[in-house]
Amino acid sequence: MLIINNFLNQMKMKEIKAFVRPKRLTDIINKLREEGFLGLTVFEGEGTGRYSDNRKEWSSLRHPFSHSKIAKIEMVVSDEKVAKVMQIIHENGKTGYPGDGIIYVSEILEAVKVKTLKPDDII
Repeated sequence: MLIINNFLNQMKMKEIKAFVRPKRLTDIINKLREEGFLGLTVFEGEGTGRYSDNRKEWSSLRHPFSHSKIAKIEMVVSDEKVAKVMQIIHENGKTGYPGDGIIYVSEILEAVKVKTLKPDDII
């Protein structure tokens, strides 16, 4: 564990979770990849919150309480790259209407590869 803790002390990492409109996802991902951010995961889902899209053209039969379709992007980056990723998501994800999404940033306390239990080349 000492090796892992030393690695994390040298390289602070953050997890970014961004909930965005599915229609903006392709532009966001393309720009992230263009800027060298290749490691990410995307989930599609439905959500509810303060915002309700009265213009929606779909209804959820599976989750009748849901108001909006969403896409969730998850990625881990070094501290110094967080602002760049947030800027890319903002510039390529915004529509100017309520419900454009939310970006969360969390500290990563530990990260190792499943195969080796070592922190080599995590990000």
